[in-house]
Amino acid sequence: MSTLAEQTRWYDATDQAALVASGEVKPGELVEAAIERIEQFDPALGAVTLRYFEEARAAAAAGPSGPLAGVPFLVKDLLTDVAGQICTNANVALKEHARPAGADSPLVARFRAAGLVFAGRTASSEFGTVPAAESTAWGATRNPWDTTLSPGGSSGGSAAAVAAGMVPAAHGTDAAGSVRIPASCCGLVGLKPSRPSGKGAITSVHDLIVDLAVTRSVRDTALLLDIARGAEGADPADGHLARLGAEPGRLRVGLLDTRVDGTAVHPEFAEAARSTARLLESLGHHVEPGFPAVLGDTTLDRLFAAFWSTGMAEVLGDVARQLGREVTEADVEPLNWTLGALAADVTAEDRQAAREGVAGFARSVVSWWDDHDLLLTPTQAEPPLPSGTLASDPADPMAPLRRSGQFAPFTPFANFTGQPAISLPLHTTPDGLPIGVHLVAAPGREDLLLQVAAQLESAAPWQHRRPTL
Repeated sequence: MSTLAEQTRWYDATDQAALVASGEVKPGELVEAAIERIEQFDPALGAVTLRYFEEARAAAAAGPSGPLAGVPFLVKDLLTDVAGQICTNANVALKEHARPAGADSPLVARFRAAGLVFAGRTASSEFGTVPAAESTAWGATRNPWDTTLSPGGSSGGSAAAVAAGMVPAAHGTDAAGSVRIPASCCGLVGLKPSRPSGKGAITSVHDLIVDLAVTRSVRDTALLLDIARGAEGADPADGHLARLGAEPGRLRVGLLDTRVDGTAVHPEFAEAARSTARLLESLGHHVEPGFPAVLGDTTLDRLFAAFWSTGMAEVLGDVARQLGREVTEADVEPLNWTLGALAADVTAEDRQAAREGVAGFARSVVSWWDDHDLLLTPTQAEPPLPSGTLASDPADPMAPLRRSGQFAPFTPFANFTGQPAISLPLHTTPDGLPIGVHLVAAPGREDLLLQVAAQLESAAPWQHRRPTL
């Protein structure tokens, strides 16, 4: 590996941008260093599905400007357009027949305007349905901390690439934990921002999706959030990055270190939450057991299932329009085909009940934050799963979804409520695997969430922990 590729491997995006801003390094040199690392490390991981190396070289040569000028970046291969490139959604039919996008998606356009240079796309599960990054289309992405394990997902390709040091940050989407779960599995920071308030009521699974990135540092996450929200009128001078060092005051934190029904999670994941609670108390915050009781209401499961099945039917309809023909069972993995077929049994009354049920659920959950500032949980209930655990199973198509719920019970509710939530790599297993802790704030309180995250990062830094790949 070249000297620059080795030197910058573990730099965050802020430090890489500083090299360019100072004139010490040219954008093209940063991009070549990232390309070198991708070529060296990705064959063992399978994180990068599509490579844009020549386009990245051209973009770097054109002299990008902005706060992250010249910093190499990867875009998730799911529901996100990059001008002139295809998006496969990890689907075999789209991999062969998708058409190049005419323009960037809005967030991609903001990232490009900030100077990020796109070097390729990263792996997902098909349509992002399960928290893994393995698909019939692209195979399995592996975790750089232990290549027998999954990196989580569905933004697992992005997390594996950042954790391995290929790039300092990468794009992710989150509909039920798909940024936070792989951040936890790979030892990274993963923020799901608030659902924008102007979007109205949740009527589709698409309304649950918010995207941002996985990063190595809280400051990078704050900066990327400012960039993402800057086009909506936020002033960077008064943004989250500028306020990162502000004291959040003495916060009231609820601790949930079991599943909501009281059954135990893996002991190391319970300890991750408890040790973080002790750390928060040492920083002056008040922590006591507690969580919104409505999270344990299992009668809501049927309502939520209506969202997932009808949402998959919408996705398959989108695929059919892109292909110019009907989607067949051979085009889709068994889980997603089965989910789409279940939509035929969902009546208009079921859909309306689901919408009303979700709205009532969100109000009940968010009201808990009237008396609290944060909820603290493990990010998932157990260690990263062995690779292939959530692979499609024709004999039992719904098995991966059931297993996903056991693995990651803490993250989905924040997508239904629209709250911001973050995973921080504050703990490890005895053999060194990263464990994330999950903090959830009231809607719109990313400022509080990031300020506390910065406190924790300063008190218990994680940047020295690196996989040996």
